[in-house]
Amino acid sequence: MEIKIGVQHTPREIVLESGQSVEDVEGAVSDVFSGTAKLLSLVDVNGRKILVPADRIAYIEIGRPASRRVGFGAV
Repeated sequence: MEIKIGVQHTPREIVLESGQSVEDVEGAVSDVFSGTAKLLSLVDVNGRKILVPADRIAYIEIGRPASRRVGFGAV
């Protein structure tokens, strides 16, 4: 699924494709906004870990789970 994270005082947003479940992402986001966690930690489909300080997050947009890709770009 595609996740977009808006960061305060930054003109660009962070966009990543994650293989995590919707429940895992929503749990991490709710921990950040409740004050339980200081960093939002997500993992993209390539295994890279993305860390965003909780006090700098402007918004988070969680897209639908990605369907299976078909064609030349499905590597």
